[in-house]
Amino acid sequence: MEKEKRLFYSYSSYLKEKYGAPAYRVAVDAGFSCPNRNQDKTGGCTYCDELGSTAVYQRGQEADLAHNGDSPFPGQIDSLNMDLRCVSSNLESRKKRIKDQVATSIKFIERRYKTEYLLLYFQAFTNTYAPVKELKEIYDYSLSLAPFKELIVSTRPDCISETNVKLLASYMKQGIDVWVELGLQSSNNNTLERINRGHSWEQFIKAYLLLKKYSVKTTVHLIFGLPGEDYNEIMSSVISLSKLKADGVKIHNLHIPIGTELFKEYLMGEITVPSGLRHLEYTIEAIERLPPDTIIHRLTCDTPSHRLGAPRTFFKKGSFYNLVTQTMKTRGAYQGRLYFQD
Repeated sequence: MEKEKRLFYSYSSYLKEKYGAPAYRVAVDAGFSCPNRNQDKTGGCTYCDELGSTAVYQRGQEADLAHNGDSPFPGQIDSLNMDLRCVSSNLESRKKRIKDQVATSIKFIERRYKTEYLLLYFQAFTNTYAPVKELKEIYDYSLSLAPFKELIVSTRPDCISETNVKLLASYMKQGIDVWVELGLQSSNNNTLERINRGHSWEQFIKAYLLLKKYSVKTTVHLIFGLPGEDYNEIMSSVISLSKLKADGVKIHNLHIPIGTELFKEYLMGEITVPSGLRHLEYTIEAIERLPPDTIIHRLTCDTPSHRLGAPRTFFKKGSFYNLVTQTMKTRGAYQGRLYFQD
């Protein structure tokens, strides 16, 4: 019997192939900031809120709101943000906070998933935005807290240098798999300026090629539905990325957290947010244009509903995943079908 064609190369499939047993990310907020934010924590990308991409289960009181499905009272989000992101610049204090987060994460993951392998994930804000000596101390300490199989670092193109890439690559010599998650969002410089990303497509290319020079695996983030972008702009970004043959990609639907600059624009009627069905079309078209071996790490965002300003209605992550697979089967679509190698 002919082997069924793979619809797309999911992250779960990759982990299963690599480890043969459950493997999950331990997400931590190491207290890094971002060069695109002001000293008073304002500024930054127009869609970025005070918590960046801190994992839900690390948000204490807010995690309870998320799990209970409650909505905060007016002003409650701001007070929670201040408590959660009040981190010290003192390295010892940050290391203690990381230790607590790792313990909390492992407890949560083992209870829910009964995992066998742990992957250390520096998730929130820009995790190469510090002198290399500080980065090494934070990475070394964090890796010592559990038998981690991978080091995953989320960062920005303008915070990639040969010095910190060499540091990241050095962990591979210790038998640790190293990944960098590199935010791009769009290959269109006008869009990047419109959302105040603070870097250009050219800077992204420079950072990406530097990571490839040292064989650091790279996952690129894209957002579908950014202000001023339609199908053509979105597919242009996908095609540009496909030519680079990135190791992985994270696809996000445009989601607008409450309190962000983008949320203000949304309330004023200056922008709209693609529906779930429109994002479905964008996603399938993108998957078909990506190389067959590019790992699809995610298909949607999962901002907790009590923090989300728009869209207020959208598919749950599992439901959207199932809809994508069923629609692709019906259409005879598969990853790489529209990918053309030079």
